[in-house]
Amino acid sequence: MLDGVMLLWFILTALSVLYIAIDIVSTPEAFVLKWGFVILALFSGPLAAFFYVLACREPLPMTHEQYVRPVWKQVLGSTMHCAAGDGLGIIAGAAIGSLLQLNPIMDISLEYILGFGFGWLFFQAFAMRDMAGGSYKKSLKMTFIPEFYSMNLLMCGMLFVSKFWMPAVVGSGSPTSPEFWFIMSIALIAGFLVAYPMNWWLVTNHMKHGMITFRKDSSSSDMMEMDSGHDMKSMQKESQKTSDVKKPSKNLIFGVGLFSVVAIAVSIVIVLKFSQA
Repeated sequence: MLDGVMLLWFILTALSVLYIAIDIVSTPEAFVLKWGFVILALFSGPLAAFFYVLACREPLPMTHEQYVRPVWKQVLGSTMHCAAGDGLGIIAGAAIGSLLQLNPIMDISLEYILGFGFGWLFFQAFAMRDMAGGSYKKSLKMTFIPEFYSMNLLMCGMLFVSKFWMPAVVGSGSPTSPEFWFIMSIALIAGFLVAYPMNWWLVTNHMKHGMITFRKDSSSSDMMEMDSGHDMKSMQKESQKTSDVKKPSKNLIFGVGLFSVVAIAVSIVIVLKFSQA
C-alpha cells in the first residue's frame, strides 16, 4: 500500500517540479522566492504546485501585485521561503545524521543547526540583502528574529512526523531508501502548516516579507544566474514600506520568541522520550 502511494507521490512531485520550474520563469516574483517554490516542490510536490497557482502565479499580465495582495497569500509566501531554506537544511541534516548513525540528540542538533544555518545565513540574509541596502551584515540582523521564530515552529512540525513515523516503517531511517524521502516530504508539509500561524504574526506585524512583485526592464529571465541588481528596487521598496510602519513592542516580540523556544524545547523532549519507545 505504502509503495503505491509513494510511487504516485514521486511521479506527481516530478511533474510539479517540472511545471513550476518552467512556468515560474515568467512570473514577476522575486528571484529567491522563485527558487523557494522550486525547492519546496521537490519535497511537497503537488501541494507546492497548488500553492503556486493559488497564491503566486499571475493570472493575467500586470496583475501580480493585486493577485498576491491578500494577507493569507503574503503569509504563504513567507512560510514557503522559510520551509524551502530551513527545510532543505533540516532534511540534509537528517540524511547526514542517519549516514553517520548519530544518537538522537546529536541528530536533532545537526538538523537544527543546518536548517537554521542555511535558512538564515543564505536563504534569508544573503538572498534578501537588497532589502538591507545591499549590506549582508545588516541583513543578518534584520532577518535573525523572524527566521529564528519561524524555524522553531517549522522544526516542531517536522520532528513529530519524522521521528515518530520512521521507527514504524522498516528501512525508512536510511537516506538510500525511498521511504526516507517520502516521510521527510510529509514532515516538511507538517512543518509548513505548523509554521504558518507564526509567519502570519510576523508578516502582519511587519517583521517579515511576503510575496514580492518584481518586474524586469527587459524580457529576459534566467534562473541560473543570481543578479541581485534585478531585485534591488523591489526589495528596497519593500524594506522602506516595512520600516515606516509601527512594529509590536519589545515585550510582545520577546514573548512570542519565548513561546517559539518553549515549543521547540517541549517538542524535542517529547520526541526523545517517546519516539523510540
